[in-house]
Amino acid sequence: MNVFFDEEKLERGEQLSLALSRAISASDLSIIILSADYTSSKSCLAELSDIMHRRRTRQYIVLPIFYHVDPSDVQNLSGSFKTSFDVHESNGLRQVQQWKEDFAQVGSLAGIRIEDDKPETDHIKHIVEYTMQKLMKHQVFLSLGEDTRLNFSSHLLKALECTGINVFSNKAEIQFSQAIAASNLSIIVLSKDYASSESCLAQLSDIMGRKRTQKHTIIPMFYHVDPSDVRNLGGSFKASFDDHESNGLCQVQKWKEDFVEVGKLKGWHIEGGKFDRPDTEYIKDVVQYILKILDRKSRSIYDDLVGMDDQKEMILRLIEQKDSRVLGLWGMGGIGKTTLADVVYNEISSEFQSRCFLQNVREEIEIKGMKYVRNELLSKLLDDKIDIDTPSIGSPLTQKRLKNKRVFVVLDDVNDLDLMDLMGVKYFGEGSKIIVTSRDRQVLKNGGADKIHEVNKLNENDSLQLFCTFAFKLLNPALDFQDLSNKFLEYAQGNPLALKVLGSKLYTKSRKEWEGEVDKLKEYPQQKISQILKSSFDELDELEKNIFLDIACFFKRELKEDVEEILSCLYKGVACGISNLLDKCLVHIDSYRRISMHDMLEKMGKDIILQRSKNPEKRSRLWSLKDVNKVLRYDKENKSIEGIRFEMTRFDPLLSCHHGFENILNLRFIDLSTVCLVFRNDKVLAHKVDSVSFPEELRYLCWSGYPFKSLSSNSNPKNLAVLKLRFGCMEQLWNEDHRDLVNLRIIDLYCCMKLRKIPNLSGAINLKSLCCRMCESLVELPCLSHLTSLEILDLSECKNLRKIPSLLEVINLKSLNLSWCWVVEPLELPNNITELNLSHTVIKEVPDSIQHLVGLRELNLSHSWEKNVPNNISKFESLRVLVLDHCKSLKTLLELPRYLWFLDASNCTSLEKVSFTNVSFNPFPSLHDGDGAPRRENVFMLFSNCRSLNQDSIKKHCGKHHASNSFPGTKMGKEEERDIPRGI
Repeated sequence: MNVFFDEEKLERGEQLSLALSRAISASDLSIIILSADYTSSKSCLAELSDIMHRRRTRQYIVLPIFYHVDPSDVQNLSGSFKTSFDVHESNGLRQVQQWKEDFAQVGSLAGIRIEDDKPETDHIKHIVEYTMQKLMKHQVFLSLGEDTRLNFSSHLLKALECTGINVFSNKAEIQFSQAIAASNLSIIVLSKDYASSESCLAQLSDIMGRKRTQKHTIIPMFYHVDPSDVRNLGGSFKASFDDHESNGLCQVQKWKEDFVEVGKLKGWHIEGGKFDRPDTEYIKDVVQYILKILDRKSRSIYDDLVGMDDQKEMILRLIEQKDSRVLGLWGMGGIGKTTLADVVYNEISSEFQSRCFLQNVREEIEIKGMKYVRNELLSKLLDDKIDIDTPSIGSPLTQKRLKNKRVFVVLDDVNDLDLMDLMGVKYFGEGSKIIVTSRDRQVLKNGGADKIHEVNKLNENDSLQLFCTFAFKLLNPALDFQDLSNKFLEYAQGNPLALKVLGSKLYTKSRKEWEGEVDKLKEYPQQKISQILKSSFDELDELEKNIFLDIACFFKRELKEDVEEILSCLYKGVACGISNLLDKCLVHIDSYRRISMHDMLEKMGKDIILQRSKNPEKRSRLWSLKDVNKVLRYDKENKSIEGIRFEMTRFDPLLSCHHGFENILNLRFIDLSTVCLVFRNDKVLAHKVDSVSFPEELRYLCWSGYPFKSLSSNSNPKNLAVLKLRFGCMEQLWNEDHRDLVNLRIIDLYCCMKLRKIPNLSGAINLKSLCCRMCESLVELPCLSHLTSLEILDLSECKNLRKIPSLLEVINLKSLNLSWCWVVEPLELPNNITELNLSHTVIKEVPDSIQHLVGLRELNLSHSWEKNVPNNISKFESLRVLVLDHCKSLKTLLELPRYLWFLDASNCTSLEKVSFTNVSFNPFPSLHDGDGAPRRENVFMLFSNCRSLNQDSIKKHCGKHHASNSFPGTKMGKEEERDIPRGI
């Protein structure tokens, strides 16, 4: 027997090593020798716990040996075992409770007790006989030809044995038929000379016979041979079979048939040659694949379960939890929810009194009706004909019968929020488990799912393996098809259904046909995949459909906050709509807070728009420069188009179109950007129009690199909510005529270098944000006193702006940025400002009005000329961030705000004195600020290059505490650093 003994190959420790876990997984049986000191070892307990977990989930065989200990002490955690567990608990190990439960369970198993009643050799003989009786199986049978015996096959054999796999090869002196029968699977190394051996062909024929009758698992390895030569008996194989036939062997015809059948199985193709991988890399992949197969029960049923083993194990662990009665599997169409549920169902459903896998519930209800489907479920669970025609299960008898049943049920593809109640799930007996698969997370929440598992897409390696399984009937791609395989993987993006459908369609096709399929996918999505994804779209309401189509056509990979800002100009209830799309797995938020969607969903969304009409002027959304050009040339009244987004070029006909967008009457969204900024050159515009017009319905206008001197005087912006003209060439926005700006919420004029003035905004009473950053020519601002809704005002780097109008009446202003502004006159500030940036200004004193900013959270005075921070700054209890770096005239920091989080006083070369008296370092009086933001436990203060700061500047009110970081550039030594208050 091949035995893995942990003492020989592992370093001991309380954590279970990956090597040991794999060894347990690859074994058929574990022997646990329970001695008096066994539980004193944390590594032993971790090992035992892993073994018992595998026993619960995989019917793994465990043989306990009670070596001079009483089994009742094991079961009851008494004697020496109690002492050991008490020690572990006193050390605060969180795993102890799980160890206790697993250890007690081992005590209840049938095992062998060793006392002094007879010699240990007799006990050992008994153990060996018991083990042989339980196993009686090799794990792998390896069939190989003589030409690989001393190279590839020997390395493969050694690699398998090193992982703890028990291997029988045909080089051993034993009858191969018995060995094959005792093996879990067979590996056939098909080399050039394999068919020349009568013994090899006899083994192959026996293996194929067991595959047909006993579903024996076979993995062929095409070693430097073409799989098509195996299927067609070509190449060297034809010569070998001709020789056998000339010798008059009667078995040859049977061998031929079996050999051809092996060639049709999926396996590993090892081509060799200059550009192929080394054999060692193939062997490594093969061993990992074998481990996965041996680690699963009913393997022949789950040949398609590639890359989902970890998820399956996670689901099994969730099901084991007592508080997990209803488990939801959530994910987009085709991601593998049904496959996972099927695997779990087949693995553990036999442990329950009754079981039922109800597939395609949504479709079944549409065809047969809810009552029929429910009666079908209840009839299977109760093993009786049930016919309930009322909306609820009102029969007390039926309810009672269900409560007496411990059942396992899978409800597949559910989309009805009330389905769980209608199916009577609440009446299922104690200990029942229900798995529900759905594309809609809200359905699972409404159905009372205790746990919801999001089914993950496949990684790149698993995607390739699954694709190759269907495209080549191999586990790796042919060399000539590797580049094309990667293109299909890129399209599928880890979606198992797409990988299976595409792979199956490409099987046995030529490279030219593959190239055609790649080109075809760019224009036409695969029909079967599209139908499944389209069903999710069809279930959306009108708002959700519009938001989905907008994201697919315009906003994929845009920040979620930006998308919500844009779409809220077009629809009501946008936040709720996006949330519903997230629940239905039609969009997702990536780690950068961007809204994204699967490429297949994006393609489907765009196809929905394109299929409405071949003529772009009849579509609702345009994103192609070619289509926009066609519509503008058409230059006639249009009521279909609602949104346009594209990149412009200097040759675009827009600049010579008289009406511009004015005739697109229902156009509500425009997002244009110039590929280059050639429009800044006046000569380019010399023979063009001087502006373009926009329709009244326009809500959102974003035009990066706007090429004209102003907006058209013909446009009426009464519905406009957002105006973004970044990098524009305007000298003014519009003439001083009064305009209806009541809906305008955002104006963004970032880096409009030629803009001289902002027009009258008195009508923009709902304006929330005005950004004029880097408008270097801006010299004048209008009166802002009527902008009572304004919250953000950014005038940073407006270097020619000398005066800021009074802001006292802008009562909702929260953020004011005047960085790099050369404003010399005193500022009048409203009380609600929370962020104030006066960095790089010529202001010599902080304005007096700052004392009223009781809610100020961030103050930036970097590179300014202040000699002293305002005396009353300690009263700013909301202040969290204070930036004073390079304030070279600053000499003292006597009173700091109490709850300051961050202070940057680096490069304040004149700073001599700092007081921490009032600063609350740690702990804080409450866990959260008033706005719900979590408090930090430390204060960060930077004093680098403060050359005048010395020991006397530190108020030693917290005693001596060590500070780990030095103050570079200061006069402090190590002893002085220890006087810095704790928390810094």
